Amino acid sequence: MAAYVLGVLDDEEIEEFERHLDTCARCQAELQDMAEIPGRLDELKDLPAASEDDPPMSMSR
Repeated sequence: MAAYVLGVLDDEEIEEFERHLDTCARCQAELQDMAEIPGRLDELKDLPAASEDDPPMSMSR
C-alpha cells in the first residue's frame, strides 16, 4: 500500500494492485487514510533543518 501511495511501483505492480483495489473494500479504506501522506512528506521538505544548538526532542510524552 505504501509503495503505491508513494509512487514507487512499476507499471505491472500498479495494474495488479489496482485490480485488487477494485474488489477490496478494506484496502480502499486504507488507501483513503494514506492518500495524504505524499503531500505531508512534501511539506516536511520545506521545514528548516534542526541545528546542533537546538535541544533534542523528547520521546517521552
